[in-house]
Amino acid sequence: MQWGKVFYIFFTLMSLTTSAAFLYEDSAIALFIAGSVNMVSTILKIGVRNILSAELLAGSLVADLHLIPAFFALQFYHNKSIAIGLVIGAVIANVYTIIVSMIESSKEKVDF
Repeated sequence: MQWGKVFYIFFTLMSLTTSAAFLYEDSAIALFIAGSVNMVSTILKIGVRNILSAELLAGSLVADLHLIPAFFALQFYHNKSIAIGLVIGAVIANVYTIIVSMIESSKEKVDF
Protein backbone atom coordinates (compact mmCIF):
# COMPACT_ATOMS: atom_id res chain seq x y z
CA MET A 1 0.00 0.00 0.00
CA GLN A 2 1.25 3.48 -0.87
CA TRP A 3 0.82 5.49 2.32
CA GLY A 4 1.61 8.80 0.65
CA LYS A 5 -1.26 8.26 -1.76
CA VAL A 6 -3.54 7.24 1.10
CA PHE A 7 -2.80 10.50 2.92
CA TYR A 8 -3.34 12.82 -0.04
CA ILE A 9 -6.54 11.02 -1.06
CA PHE A 10 -7.72 11.20 2.56
CA PHE A 11 -7.12 14.94 2.73
CA THR A 12 -8.72 15.46 -0.68
CA LEU A 13 -11.87 13.72 0.54
CA MET A 14 -11.72 15.68 3.81
CA SER A 15 -11.47 18.90 1.78
CA LEU A 16 -14.61 17.99 -0.12
CA THR A 17 -16.58 16.92 2.93
CA THR A 18 -15.60 19.90 5.08
CA SER A 19 -16.53 22.27 2.25
CA ALA A 20 -19.87 20.52 1.95
CA ALA A 21 -20.28 20.82 5.73
CA PHE A 22 -19.97 24.59 5.38
CA LEU A 23 -22.80 24.56 2.84
CA TYR A 24 -24.93 22.81 5.46
CA GLU A 25 -23.89 25.01 8.41
CA ASP A 26 -22.54 28.29 7.09
CA SER A 27 -20.31 29.45 9.93
CA ALA A 28 -16.88 31.00 9.85
CA ILE A 29 -15.49 28.13 11.92
CA ALA A 30 -16.66 25.52 9.39
CA LEU A 31 -15.19 27.58 6.57
CA PHE A 32 -11.87 27.99 8.41
CA ILE A 33 -11.68 24.22 8.94
CA ALA A 34 -12.49 23.59 5.26
CA GLY A 35 -9.78 26.02 4.16
CA SER A 36 -7.22 24.58 6.57
CA VAL A 37 -7.84 20.99 5.49
CA ASN A 38 -7.66 22.03 1.85
CA MET A 39 -4.32 23.80 2.44
CA VAL A 40 -2.91 20.60 3.99
CA SER A 41 -4.22 18.68 0.96
CA THR A 42 -2.47 21.12 -1.37
CA ILE A 43 0.82 20.86 0.52
CA LEU A 44 0.70 17.06 0.37
CA LYS A 45 0.17 17.15 -3.40
CA ILE A 46 3.25 19.31 -4.02
CA GLY A 47 5.61 16.32 -3.72
CA VAL A 48 3.47 13.87 -5.69
CA ARG A 49 5.11 12.55 -8.86
CA ASN A 50 2.36 10.71 -10.70
CA ILE A 51 0.91 10.71 -14.19
CA LEU A 52 -1.65 13.44 -13.48
CA SER A 53 0.08 15.22 -10.59
CA ALA A 54 -0.10 18.65 -12.25
CA GLU A 55 -3.87 18.30 -12.63
CA LEU A 56 -4.23 17.19 -9.01
CA LEU A 57 -2.24 20.16 -7.73
CA ALA A 58 -4.09 22.59 -10.00
CA GLY A 59 -7.48 21.40 -8.75
CA SER A 60 -6.37 21.76 -5.17
CA LEU A 61 -4.99 25.26 -5.79
CA VAL A 62 -8.29 26.29 -7.39
CA ALA A 63 -10.13 25.12 -4.26
CA ASP A 64 -7.68 27.08 -2.09
CA LEU A 65 -8.25 30.20 -4.16
CA HIS A 66 -11.99 29.83 -3.59
CA LEU A 67 -11.94 29.00 0.12
CA ILE A 68 -9.57 31.75 1.25
CA PRO A 69 -11.59 34.63 -0.29
CA ALA A 70 -14.80 32.95 0.91
CA PHE A 71 -13.50 33.08 4.48
CA PHE A 72 -12.64 36.77 4.15
CA ALA A 73 -16.02 37.54 2.55
CA LEU A 74 -17.83 35.84 5.41
CA GLN A 75 -15.68 36.95 8.31
CA PHE A 76 -14.89 40.55 7.42
CA TYR A 77 -17.64 41.59 5.00
CA HIS A 78 -20.44 39.37 6.42
CA ASN A 79 -21.48 38.43 2.90
CA LYS A 80 -22.86 34.88 3.07
CA SER A 81 -24.02 34.71 -0.53
CA ILE A 82 -20.55 35.38 -1.96
CA ALA A 83 -18.99 32.97 0.54
CA ILE A 84 -21.46 30.22 -0.38
CA GLY A 85 -20.87 30.80 -4.09
CA LEU A 86 -17.12 30.55 -3.66
CA VAL A 87 -17.44 27.39 -1.57
CA ILE A 88 -19.58 25.81 -4.28
CA GLY A 89 -16.69 26.54 -6.67
CA ALA A 90 -14.29 24.87 -4.22
CA VAL A 91 -16.57 21.83 -4.01
CA ILE A 92 -16.57 21.57 -7.80
CA ALA A 93 -12.75 21.82 -7.83
CA ASN A 94 -12.51 19.10 -5.16
CA VAL A 95 -14.88 16.83 -7.12
CA TYR A 96 -12.66 17.39 -10.17
CA THR A 97 -9.60 16.44 -8.10
CA ILE A 98 -11.26 13.25 -6.90
CA ILE A 99 -12.24 12.29 -10.45
CA VAL A 100 -8.65 12.92 -11.63
CA SER A 101 -7.37 10.82 -8.70
CA MET A 102 -9.66 7.96 -9.73
CA ILE A 103 -8.49 8.20 -13.36
CA GLU A 104 -4.87 8.25 -12.21
CA SER A 105 -5.43 5.22 -9.99
CA SER A 106 -6.93 3.28 -12.87
CA LYS A 107 -3.91 4.06 -15.09
CA GLU A 108 -1.27 2.97 -12.58
CA LYS A 109 0.54 -0.26 -13.18
CA VAL A 110 -0.03 -2.70 -10.35
CA ASP A 111 2.85 -5.00 -9.41
CA PHE A 112 1.95 -8.16 -7.54
